[in-house]
Amino acid sequence: MKLRVLADRCTGHGRCYDLAPELFDEDEDGHCRLLVPVVSGDLEAKARVAAQNCPEEAIVVSD
Repeated sequence: MKLRVLADRCTGHGRCYDLAPELFDEDEDGHCRLLVPVVSGDLEAKARVAAQNCPEEAIVVSD
């Protein structure tokens, strides 16, 4: 599974890095920074949860 962050949509709610710190972190402005662009196994579920909880729909998941 591939992950992408649409930086122009992210406003820094931080749900992604709270829910999946293995996959996301925050930059100096508090916006999402992608740590792992390709995930598999148990991390797939975490990636989907993070994407579903993003209020701006800034996380794109593709299989």
